[in-house]
Amino acid sequence: MDVKYISVIGAGTMGNGIAHVFAQNGFLVNLVDVSQPQLNKAMATIEKNLARQLSKNVISEATKEKTIKNISTFTEIKEGVQKSDLVIEAASENVDLKLKIFSQLDEGAPAECILASNTSSISITKIASATKRPSKVIGMHFMNPVPMMKLVEIINGYSTDKEVAKAIVELTKKIGKVPCEGNDYPGFVANRILMPMINEAIYSLYEGVAGVEEIDTVMKLGMAHPMGPLQLADFIGLDVCFSILKVLYDGFGNPKYAPCPLLTNMVQAKILGVKTGEGFYKYTAGSKELVVSERFQ
Repeated sequence: MDVKYISVIGAGTMGNGIAHVFAQNGFLVNLVDVSQPQLNKAMATIEKNLARQLSKNVISEATKEKTIKNISTFTEIKEGVQKSDLVIEAASENVDLKLKIFSQLDEGAPAECILASNTSSISITKIASATKRPSKVIGMHFMNPVPMMKLVEIINGYSTDKEVAKAIVELTKKIGKVPCEGNDYPGFVANRILMPMINEAIYSLYEGVAGVEEIDTVMKLGMAHPMGPLQLADFIGLDVCFSILKVLYDGFGNPKYAPCPLLTNMVQAKILGVKTGEGFYKYTAGSKELVVSERFQ
């Protein structure tokens, strides 16, 4: 399969990262978002990240300029996907929103276009049900930050064609990533393993086993994790962690996946981690110092 035109739906953190990587590797990318200010912010982020790569001699000035030139922005899905060979949806982790988007993609994209979702936990089979081309629907779960992280989970839905999966695996390699194939079960591989660990770390805090810093230090120094589970939860977003755990709990019906009451309360209080300036740690603009939130000191 010859893939040249890529459309990315959603210009948030994941969407702009995916657009950046494909454009840097020579693909023509349409970045689509209903919000023009969000598109402007995404392009500014991409330029900032490219400038950082340039300063570290990872890329040349010519590559930086070509990457930016390879990206076009659109506020209408129909206009943004009409010539696409592959569309990657990177909208919010909301099943109803994704079903609506995939229905629109099915109507607007060419018949041979592959439709992929960057979902971290929502069923690819369910997403595919919103289209008339379930054999061409697949999961491409990129890791954050996309330009740096090598892994891409390739998730086959119940009806995903084997040739489609093969094409996506090869395409993933072309952009310098490492594809790992899995099948469509709640949480896939990464989050089925990661989220219970994060949830157990939150339970350890909730039950008074140890403090925030101590829990993270044990996992960093004892298990060689680059970031402790509570700091990682803040980085991912506590609301995102909560949503994925709910998907696991609803999908398997096993109480071990039920979100810790402390996590539930923090999400309800809109204490969501880095994005809100506070989670298990306190985040101050311009500071890299890791300070435990006063609530847990």
